[in-house]
Amino acid sequence: MEHVKLGRTDLAVTKVCLGTMTFGEQNTEADAHSQLDYALERGINFIDTAEMYPVPPSAATQGSTERFIGSWLRKSGARERIVLATKAAGPNANQTWIRGGKHNLDAANIRAAVDASLQRLQTDYIDLYQLHWPSRNVPIFGANQFDPRKERNGVPIEDTLAVLGELIKEGKIRHIGVSNESPWGVCEYIKQAEMKGLPRIATIQNLYNLTARAFETTLLDEVCFREEVSLLAYSPLAFGQLSAKYIDDPKAVGRLSIYPPTWSPRYLRPAVLDATREYAALARENGMSPAQMALAWCYSRWFVGSTIIGATTLAQLKENIDAVETVLPVEVMKRIDEIHARYTNPGQ
Repeated sequence: MEHVKLGRTDLAVTKVCLGTMTFGEQNTEADAHSQLDYALERGINFIDTAEMYPVPPSAATQGSTERFIGSWLRKSGARERIVLATKAAGPNANQTWIRGGKHNLDAANIRAAVDASLQRLQTDYIDLYQLHWPSRNVPIFGANQFDPRKERNGVPIEDTLAVLGELIKEGKIRHIGVSNESPWGVCEYIKQAEMKGLPRIATIQNLYNLTARAFETTLLDEVCFREEVSLLAYSPLAFGQLSAKYIDDPKAVGRLSIYPPTWSPRYLRPAVLDATREYAALARENGMSPAQMALAWCYSRWFVGSTIIGATTLAQLKENIDAVETVLPVEVMKRIDEIHARYTNPGQ
């Protein structure tokens, strides 16, 4: 499997990254180990997780995903063969089970988060440590308009970078990245790092799929190209919507049917359903499954460093990995853009 370098680092990762946020909720520990074993067999060396996982987040399950990965690392002895990424939760007063609901991206919280993740993951270091969402006011997780009335006191970016720099010197983390960030945020992280001799972000983990292409319409693609920041694309199947399974069978079991609609309403918007129908028809007209086409498109984008895939079954995982070998014809790419012009970012 093809490998790419992340940012300006020495981290060489596969174009496909195994996402794990179902481990501990939809997947048991045995399921998780089977997926990790299979991904490794297929040549995937990149695993992404977070202290908050699994999702939907809850006090009862928080940290289970990292614990399942940790037990697999101990059993498999594969630590030196993989690039391990995890994330620190940004502020969210509703998640009171994470450091009393007062977690933020300050020094004390980041240190506590790193130490807890290292313990759960049963490792001495994290290859890529990411900030799950910003400390400041910024529209994320389905909100797509900046609202200055929601301003709050955020932790200064230079303060966050300073503690991350200390943790790098201590050997607990190797490289850093951001997630759910904006063009301004990426530029500010780069500016503060260069002005003050602090560590430079290598990656940005943002939403990117056929129904959510804002990465390429907000100039984030240009910013990341010029600043050498690699995109880690998450939710490439829009929580399974782009597999067309919910369109084909409204009773299909998956994240969008077993959890309340309020959990991820953006993928249930009428325009998302209409766009999915058209993308699914296009895929089938060309001898592909909808999931295969959606993933192959994402894998092919020039600015995507690695695409984070998630699955609840080994059959789904196999299809998702196999799609990396699919090359979409020029005519299919053209028709994808025509559909996008009619349904522009309904899942953003």
